[in-house]
Amino acid sequence: MPAPRSDPAPIPAPRVAQTPVGAGVASAGPSGAERGATRTATRPAGTATLEDLFTGEATTEALGAPPPKPNRRRRRIGAAIAIGLVLAIIGGIVAGGLYVWNTYESQIREVMGWEEPADFEDGLANGEALVTIVSGDTGQSISQTLFDAGVTKTSDAFYDYLIDNGRSPTFMPGVYRLQLQMTSEAALAAIENPENKLENSALIPEGQTAEATLEIVSESLGMPLEELQAAAADPAAYGVPAQSLEGWLFPAMYTFDPGVTATDVIQTMVNRTVQSLDAAGVPVDDRQRILIIASIIQREARYEADMQKVSRVIQNRLDPGNQETFGKLQMDSTAQYGVGESREGVVSSSEEALTDPNPWNTYVQVGLPIGPIANPGDVAINAAMNPADGPWLYFVTVNLNTGETIFTETYNEHLRYVEQWREWCSQNPDAGC
Repeated sequence: MPAPRSDPAPIPAPRVAQTPVGAGVASAGPSGAERGATRTATRPAGTATLEDLFTGEATTEALGAPPPKPNRRRRRIGAAIAIGLVLAIIGGIVAGGLYVWNTYESQIREVMGWEEPADFEDGLANGEALVTIVSGDTGQSISQTLFDAGVTKTSDAFYDYLIDNGRSPTFMPGVYRLQLQMTSEAALAAIENPENKLENSALIPEGQTAEATLEIVSESLGMPLEELQAAAADPAAYGVPAQSLEGWLFPAMYTFDPGVTATDVIQTMVNRTVQSLDAAGVPVDDRQRILIIASIIQREARYEADMQKVSRVIQNRLDPGNQETFGKLQMDSTAQYGVGESREGVVSSSEEALTDPNPWNTYVQVGLPIGPIANPGDVAINAAMNPADGPWLYFVTVNLNTGETIFTETYNEHLRYVEQWREWCSQNPDAGC
């Protein structure tokens, strides 16, 4: 802000020679006294010259008089301007420093040795972690798998170790028993050790489709995929009251005896699903409906508390008296499943997925989809039976890394958090938005 202007110091009034009253003298111009007064008026007091002394307009004392005291207000204004300039310079330096830090933080940390180690230290390994490697996995994809399982400290640690040390191992499909908080070097050694590979074992994660589950079983057991697909073609043979085994192939760690058949594998997984349904108190004639709800919950939420809230959102949207959504679930997971987008690794739905009139698309169809969209685990099944209390009709995950999810009651509230999610996605373009 510009400094305020001060009024100049007052100028002494000129001394005017007065004509005596009644003298009758008229003057066409200023008298000598008036001229002298004018000169004196334009010069500050205390600055008399020799000329003034000889003309009688000053005394000898005036020649040595000190200059007038400086105006204090001007002095304060000058000091304020100087301080403002100094602060502006300091502010510019700080702003520049912040820009450099925000732009080059990782490089600065690396050069200065401040970077936090990307790998765990030796001696921290503990517990047990089961990791599945499938055909086609690379060092980079396995690096992410190890991080997700809690084996390595960061998602890039294992891959960076391979690159930095010139390692190019051949990874064999299967289930491996590792530990939590291992170094990348130790994790590689464990994977290469045949004793850590579990024979005839298959680890099925939650939320996989039936198709993906059969592929994992095939890779893990060395069983032809065609045999598994043929065995799964008749759900009634396993007591499943549906046209598909979707939702009925329970996600868990399985170990089979040598010589197991495809039918035995599928029956084992179906039996485990029935066990979970019974434990949750699901009535026999309500199993398929609960699996549909649980499969949506499994695909939409990450944490148990959020699963119970998603379950409530589903119930609230199915309420006939709901005038906000009119019975439509509008779940992206169902729209994606209907057009085969469930395995593409992104959360956003294509225009085709949102508008295709298939019986799974809850953006088009009212009520639940025609069947499950994935294989849910125990937590999702329990959430389907025990939804949280709340008025929510909408939710959005605003941070895909942390899984932070915001639940809201109105569409306008929801839009605010959708914008927050979009902002996060713009800052994390490789996060799978």
